[in-house]
Amino acid sequence: MTQPPSQQPPQGGSGAPQDPQDTPRPPQPQSPPPMPPAPPRTPLPGAPQTPPAQPGYGYPQAPGAQPGHGYPQAPGQQPSGPYAQAPGPYGPQPGGPGPYAQQPGPYAQQPGHGYPQQQYPGAPAPGGGSGGGPFKGKPAVIIGAALAAILVVSGGVFLATRDGGGGGKEPVSKSSEGAVETGGPDDVDQGDGKGDGREANDDLNAGRKDGEAKVLWLTKNDVDLPRNGANVYGPWIVGDTLVKGMYRSVNGYSVADGKQKWSVPLPAKMCAAPGNATADGKIVIGVMSGTTEKADCSVLQMIDLNTGKAGWKKPIKKNGTWDLMSDIGLAVSGDTVTVGRTSNSNAYRVSDGTELFGKPAGDCQPFAFAGGPKLIAAVNCRTDDVDNPQQQVQELDPVTGKAKWTYQPQRGWEIDKVYSVSPLVVSVTQREEKKWSILAIKENGTLRSQLVGDKGDNFSVDCGHDFAVFGEKLEGCSGLAADADAFYLMTEDDTSGTGRTNKVVAFDLNTGKTKWKSPAPAERTMKPLRMEGGKVLVYLEPSYDKGGAIATLAPTGGAPQVVLQHPDSTTRIENFFTSKVAYAGGRSFVVNDRVSAGNDEEEKEQTTMMAFGR
Repeated sequence: MTQPPSQQPPQGGSGAPQDPQDTPRPPQPQSPPPMPPAPPRTPLPGAPQTPPAQPGYGYPQAPGAQPGHGYPQAPGQQPSGPYAQAPGPYGPQPGGPGPYAQQPGPYAQQPGHGYPQQQYPGAPAPGGGSGGGPFKGKPAVIIGAALAAILVVSGGVFLATRDGGGGGKEPVSKSSEGAVETGGPDDVDQGDGKGDGREANDDLNAGRKDGEAKVLWLTKNDVDLPRNGANVYGPWIVGDTLVKGMYRSVNGYSVADGKQKWSVPLPAKMCAAPGNATADGKIVIGVMSGTTEKADCSVLQMIDLNTGKAGWKKPIKKNGTWDLMSDIGLAVSGDTVTVGRTSNSNAYRVSDGTELFGKPAGDCQPFAFAGGPKLIAAVNCRTDDVDNPQQQVQELDPVTGKAKWTYQPQRGWEIDKVYSVSPLVVSVTQREEKKWSILAIKENGTLRSQLVGDKGDNFSVDCGHDFAVFGEKLEGCSGLAADADAFYLMTEDDTSGTGRTNKVVAFDLNTGKTKWKSPAPAERTMKPLRMEGGKVLVYLEPSYDKGGAIATLAPTGGAPQVVLQHPDSTTRIENFFTSKVAYAGGRSFVVNDRVSAGNDEEEKEQTTMMAFGR
């Protein structure tokens, strides 16, 4: 059990911890406590419930129960975190050798192991978008439709947060589906999708300066959408094709000229997608079971992104009466696609649709997955107290579903997001005490480190519009990158000067300490996209008079080096309200993250994608 705050060890591991709200200071490196059992996903208020004798794994839960991480918290409550005094996801591992043994060296015989640490005001908010309040020690208020009202502002879920001191900026709506997203500054055209009124047949390169990239192509919306618009899934780049899904179709476009190469029509709305395709370019998406209000996200459709051919299609196997009452999350690893949702899971072979494994026996059940080079599962274990959950992280064999190892944080800590699969970097939260932490886990499932931020650094993570009211999506966060030895996070925008700016911070994965910090150019902000050639690939966001750019950061830090500067003359078109950015083959692609307008005429004028290159 977690000790009361007054009994928790301080940052150095001895004495009583300080009150987080009275003395916000960064956590000091500390040996993690032993590894206790893990928390289960506690049900959300208003969600359908399993019978009382069978408390569900994760969401849903009894009305009135504390919402899960990412859901609204009482104003002023603080999600503490890795930049807070280190939490106790380091409780003792369930008996046994290897990953289940108590951590050796500094992690053994240390007082206070397994107990949450004091909140540090710079902790990034768990799982939610970026900007403003969440990273100033205030929880993001993201309200599910079944809980209250979602604020949808031209695209994505708006994080309604405020700085308690009255000096913070309003956050910008963010979203993500594998590529990094970006939102424009307050003083810029914020997302009507039409930029500064230039016509589609205007020469977008007329004002291009020496050294600036060309606008290779621009596309506009040609789909009649529902009144509230539609989210965009992807993009995925396979060979010379850029693919995105929206509403009732998945479309492939030539990366060279933006012309549509193929289209797969869908019988109903697209409702889920994984962050990556298989190595041979196949993907499995979720489609609604119909077009009525009674439809649910329960149909799987395989698509070959190389050819645009639709493959197998089947309904998700239902595991009992209470199954499929939550949103689903899809993840692809090898030739396996997993379907995670509350209390249940299935896995299918991507190539032919054969079911590989389903819900395992026992009291611990996977509910969400992250894919890519490894298959990582978040697991919820049945307990007699939904407010004191027990969860685990596992690496699974993607063919059999068998666990290769299990990491079990202290009870009360929930698995929030997987920021990186290889190396494995996981976000965990303590809902009852509003705490949050980031952990690096070794290849054998033992703790590697806990990230510890410096005082004054407020971090930002974008985890997307793919917001599940009663389910959980484990992957899909952006604005970060990782290599074998380091993890890279962007800070929240700093508005204290003449314009917005931020920096990228590198953490040593072996120690959890800060390695270096790289400031963005003056009055610019930048976001990590991924690693490329041993360097951190970043997107310099456009400002009111400066086009965006693709740049790199050396593994030792330093100033960003621009590799592709977008034209200043098209900055207002590039500055979508929310967007995803991809870079491949020397070209950059900025994709509108949500298409929405006030009427059909405006809807058809929405810019959906832009491409830049030499």
